[in-house]
Amino acid sequence: MQNVRDIMTTDVVSVKKETTIRELAELFTKHRVGSVPVVDDNGNLIGIVTESDLIEQDKSLHIPTVISLFDWVIYLESEKKFEKELQKMTGQTVGDIYTDTVETVTQDTPVNDVADLMASKKLHAVPVVEGKRLVGIVSRIDLIKTMIK
Repeated sequence: MQNVRDIMTTDVVSVKKETTIRELAELFTKHRVGSVPVVDDNGNLIGIVTESDLIEQDKSLHIPTVISLFDWVIYLESEKKFEKELQKMTGQTVGDIYTDTVETVTQDTPVNDVADLMASKKLHAVPVVEGKRLVGIVSRIDLIKTMIK
């Protein structure tokens, strides 16, 4: 049975929170990737940013429905969700748009477990970590390559 170490990409394109949106867009197009891990100065994984996060900058803003009762404004939808959406749409750096909750695997994770994770969570790529340090990434194409070997 194959493990992640047998199929992962070790030359990982990664970014930092300070990376600009323009630089991120250039990385996506140059390297033809859809997900990029976000790392700190020590190479520790702190999040992930995807093409979808970038595309959200061009979508229409949904203003939440409110009710005004006397001097109170009551949101019928999550105010936090609106704030997060607005932050993503106006973001200038990766730090403004990335997701800090990331599914990860280790080098010893069986390939079929990664496939299950990607299918159930609808992920296109999963970072490989050793402790907190980013050591690789497994994408859907890496899994597909195992089918022809």
